[in-house]
Amino acid sequence: MATETKAATDYTLNELMTVLAAREIHDGDVVFVGIGLPNLACNLARHTHAPNMCLIYESGAVGAVPDRVPPSIGDPALVTGSLMVASMQDIFQAMLQNGKIQVGFLGGAQIDRYGNINTTVVGDYAKPKVRLPGSGGACEIAIHAQRVLLIAKLDKRAFPEKVDFITSPGSFSKGRKRKDWGHPGRGPVKCITNMGTLEPDERTGELVLTAIYPGVTIDAVRANVGWALKAKDPLAGVALPTAQEIKLLREKLDPKKLHIK
Repeated sequence: MATETKAATDYTLNELMTVLAAREIHDGDVVFVGIGLPNLACNLARHTHAPNMCLIYESGAVGAVPDRVPPSIGDPALVTGSLMVASMQDIFQAMLQNGKIQVGFLGGAQIDRYGNINTTVVGDYAKPKVRLPGSGGACEIAIHAQRVLLIAKLDKRAFPEKVDFITSPGSFSKGRKRKDWGHPGRGPVKCITNMGTLEPDERTGELVLTAIYPGVTIDAVRANVGWALKAKDPLAGVALPTAQEIKLLREKLDPKKLHIK
């Protein structure tokens, strides 16, 4: 289904982030996705420019075509109409570790200047301030997916210079590049935030500001990260959500506003 090009005049930041994430998906991509904005972005892409994408969920649903927003990866809507339901072992070994996943979506409690993600602990590992859920499949996605997209809202606590614990590796960790660790995937290629987008520098792997949203200043972005954030010159703008994209999100994909509120 073609997407109308007329820009929407009313949209929320969550909707903008979802639309920008959806546009990163190519038709035919095999995408390892979780719940939340990434799931919404994938389904938006499938209803617009990427009808032949294939959604894979950690729970085992392959080629899922949910007709409503699933609240969890165990929701029956993921199974109905899917190509197959596999074991978690098959999902990770036969597909992810075998290099069959083009895109993986990740987020975390902390994301540092090199795209390393922490979902394990805040503070010292032995005596943490907060014990987080842990890796799940995130570490494997970060290592094996051909490209990783990050979605997170900027905040100094969420974007420190160095994460307290590396759950999922980014472009550069512990003094070594990804290829030195033997990670086959490309790693994070873009971080979509509520203020702009960050992308790794090709030489250093450090996240730099590459695009900014309307009404946002570079100083405002820098005030919400824990390191001296560099900015591309010139900064790119972003193509705003179209009226059709917003209509799909609000009326078909998330009418109860579970994620776009």
